[in-house]
Amino acid sequence: MSSQVEQNERAFQKQETVFSGRKRLLGKAARQSQLRYSKSIGLGFKTPREAIEGTYVDKKCPFTSNVSIRGRILRGVVLSTKMKRTITVRRDYLHYIKKYNRYEKRHSNLSAHVSPCFVVKEGDVVTVGQCRPLSKTVTFNVVKVDPQVVISGVKKQFRLF
Repeated sequence: MSSQVEQNERAFQKQETVFSGRKRLLGKAARQSQLRYSKSIGLGFKTPREAIEGTYVDKKCPFTSNVSIRGRILRGVVLSTKMKRTITVRRDYLHYIKKYNRYEKRHSNLSAHVSPCFVVKEGDVVTVGQCRPLSKTVTFNVVKVDPQVVISGVKKQFRLF
C-alpha cells in the first residue's frame, strides 16, 4: 500500500478505511480494488474515475474519505486556485429592489475544497456541495467540474447560470 500512495507530506498518508498490513493475510493475493476505498456520494453525481483508480490520499475528499455531502448544492465560477486543494468560487445572483421594481447584480465568494481527482482552472464552472466544516472558512466540497473557455483578463464578469 505505501508503495502505491503518493507520499509528499510530512506525515504518512493512508486511507483510514484500508488496512495497510496486508502481508499478514494468509494465502490471499490482495488485489488493487481491495486496497483503495471509494464511494458514491449519491445525489446524481458520478464518482470520478481518478477517485476510484488514483493513488492520492485526501482526508477531506467526499469520494475517498468520511466526508458526506448534505445541505445546499451550489454552482459558481472558479475565481482563484492559489490555495492548496482549495478554490474560491464566485456566485452571481440578482437581488430585487421593491421600491424601484428592478433587480441589481450582486455576488458572493465562497471557499471550497477541491479533491485531487479534479483538474480545476480559473474560469471553470463548478458544482459544490455543502459538508461539515473542513476549516475556518471552508464548508463546501467540489463535486462536479464543467470546463469552460477562459475569457482572458475578465475575472469578475457577471454570469448567471
